[in-house]
Parts: sequence; structure tokens; C-alpha cells
Amino acid sequence: MPYEEILYETADRIATITLNRPEKLNAWTPVMEQEVRAAMIEAEKDDNVRVIVLTGAGRGFCAGADMQHLNSLASGDIDVARNKNASSTMRLDIFPDFQKKYSWFPSILKPIIGAINGPAVGLGFIIAIYCDLRFASDQARFGTAFAKRGLIAEHGISWLLPHLIGMANALDMLFSARLVDAPEALRMGLVNRIIPHERMMEEVRSYASELATLVSPRSLSVMKKQVWNAQFQTLAEAIDAADLEMFSSFECADFKEGVAHFIEKRAPNFTGR
Repeated sequence: MPYEEILYETADRIATITLNRPEKLNAWTPVMEQEVRAAMIEAEKDDNVRVIVLTGAGRGFCAGADMQHLNSLASGDIDVARNKNASSTMRLDIFPDFQKKYSWFPSILKPIIGAINGPAVGLGFIIAIYCDLRFASDQARFGTAFAKRGLIAEHGISWLLPHLIGMANALDMLFSARLVDAPEALRMGLVNRIIPHERMMEEVRSYASELATLVSPRSLSVMKKQVWNAQFQTLAEAIDAADLEMFSSFECADFKEGVAHFIEKRAPNFTGR
């Protein structure tokens, strides 16, 4: 389908979604929100896609909500915002927690890599932390911004950010709304790695290609679901769920291929089945 505010391309089993308002540092709009979700669903349904990369055009990842939209809310137009925060049709196979506004990223059962090429601030920061992995350019900057706008910890960030970086770091970022550079983000555990800006997408695609070719896509899907769901489970519940998934995996073609390619000392040919 055609998109207005994002770019969507697939190659080598990788879908790349690029926020495409570079003149506005990819400030988030209702149109962009709808298009990103549509593109994620398109990638999830495409059997030729095994990994999703989300990045920004130009020098920024996402500078947050478009200021014109925020200005309309500041002027008293909050009814639309309330309606847009309502949940969509619920899926019975997905935890309700992962069917809220923006928290739906974990419901996409393919790995989502955030390629953070520049500033990720406010709502852009939330989008970044809902990705499964975050690879940061050495020019990336991270900030919550909410306290400086008279806002609060939005869209579940009060739950997710302490899970990622601990309560003290989360409260620091929320209270101060200061910008955190890439090295500090790495020390906090906010990002997985830092990459020189000029090699950013090359290295992200190299990593994504390894996931797309060397490991079972079925394993990736199940593991993603396990890890996100485990945030709401006891250890015993996580073990019981893993036992059920393990027995299911024994019956799958990817398990047989995983054993065969190792014994035969050849490259794998996983099908996701």
C-alpha cells in the first residue's frame, strides 16, 4: 500500500520502515502513527520478512509529537486524543497489555530493531523503547521531554523504562527530561550497542541478516512472545509455558532442520514451520 509519511521496503528478508519527515526531525503525527502500525502488520504477515528495522530519515529518529498537534491539545481540543487512546479490537491470542496505544509493538511476532540514527525524544523515545532491540548511532540522543511540557510519563513508559534501565535511572530521565547521549545510554542498558554514524544502517542490516538467515524464524517468534509475556508471569508460569512450547517445537520442521544442518555441517534452511 502507498504511504505518505513513512518509507517501506523489503530486501533480503528484512523489512525497513523509515519515518520520513526529515525536515521536522520525523515529528510524530496521527498519519505516521497509522502508517507505522499498518507497515508493521504488513511485515508480520509477509512470509518473506523475518526481521523488521525501524529508523528515521535524515539526522533524527523522531523528535516527538508534532508541535502543531500538541498546540491543538493545549488549546483544549482533547476529545480527539481521548478517542485515539482507546484500544482497538482485542486479539484473544495476545496479552491485553500488548494491545494498548504503542504497547502493541510486542504483539508483532517478529523481531523489531530500532536503528536510532539521531535524537529520539518524547514520543519518539517511547517508540524507540518499545522496539525489541536498540542500536544507536554515535549521534543518537535520548530524552523524555514530558516534564518540560507539563506532561506526565506517557503510554506505559512508567512501567517499561524501569524494566530497561532501573528505577533510579528511569526517574532521573523522567524528572530532569535531560538528553542522554549514546555512551550513557549504553551504560544504562537503554541500547544494545553504539555504531559509528556512517556505518549505522550497514551494521544494523548485517545483524538483521544474521537473524534472517542463521536462526529459526519460528524460534524468534516464540522467544519474543515468551520474553514479553514473562514480564507478567511468575517463574513457575514461565517454566510451564516454556515446557509447552518446547514440546511443540519438537514436532516442527525447524527443529529437525536445526539438528540436521549442525550434523551435516552446512548452512541452515529454516522455513519457520
